[in-house]
Amino acid sequence: MVNKVKHFFEKFYLVLIIIILYMPIAVLIVSSFNASEKNKAKWGGFSIAAYGKLFKDELIMDALYTTLLLAGGAAIIATVLGTLVCIGMIGMKKKMRSVIMGVTNVPLLNADIVTGIALMLLFTRFTELSFTTMLISHITLIIPYVVLSVQPKVLQMNMSTYEAALDLGASPAYAVCKVIIPEIMPGILSGFLLAFTMSLDDFSVTYFTKAPGIHTMSTMINAEYRKGIQTEIYALSTIVFLIVLIVLFIINRRSAAADRKEAAVQ
Repeated sequence: MVNKVKHFFEKFYLVLIIIILYMPIAVLIVSSFNASEKNKAKWGGFSIAAYGKLFKDELIMDALYTTLLLAGGAAIIATVLGTLVCIGMIGMKKKMRSVIMGVTNVPLLNADIVTGIALMLLFTRFTELSFTTMLISHITLIIPYVVLSVQPKVLQMNMSTYEAALDLGASPAYAVCKVIIPEIMPGILSGFLLAFTMSLDDFSVTYFTKAPGIHTMSTMINAEYRKGIQTEIYALSTIVFLIVLIVLFIINRRSAAADRKEAAVQ
């Protein structure tokens, strides 16, 4: 009897947490289909007009393009740099690896607003804010996520395969491309997807390092809030949520598949 009651409260607690977390998102999605333009608190009927207007709004489309370009470019560069860092740590001593991991994780542990202000002060000291400063800031912010995804795969790697390739006459660069990269590819892909998601979601760093006149989705929504949120923003937020949900689903599926593969090998 005690176990049944405990089991019930465990399920109830889990359901309650899920409701608290996802209720605002559910309200957002429902509001994107609300035909009422002025008062979203009142249901005015089902309509997909907001989605039609969304793709005709040049301001929103420009912000979406900038966001995707920024997130994609930052994720690609951060993935390359993060992967090279992890590969470079293979031949290092444990103490040195710990130091590098500690330095790499500073942007991850630091508050985003502190990172954003620090980068803004740095950029304005030497140059003007632009798309490039936003890109550098996002790369700085998301590299730790790539390192945390790739490093476990590097540690699990069988180094004897790499050493055998060198003994057979392969150059270090060729051995890295043909032996190490394929073996850690699941971690690289997971790191890229996670970095893309985190860059897509960022507001604080973007807000402080963007140039005037350049807007991402997060900064545009912040500016629109002061004037009143357009119906199209609800539709855009719904689409972004679905994209992030799909990306996270892919990450989890890949991680689960990799774990099953490793368990089967062992």
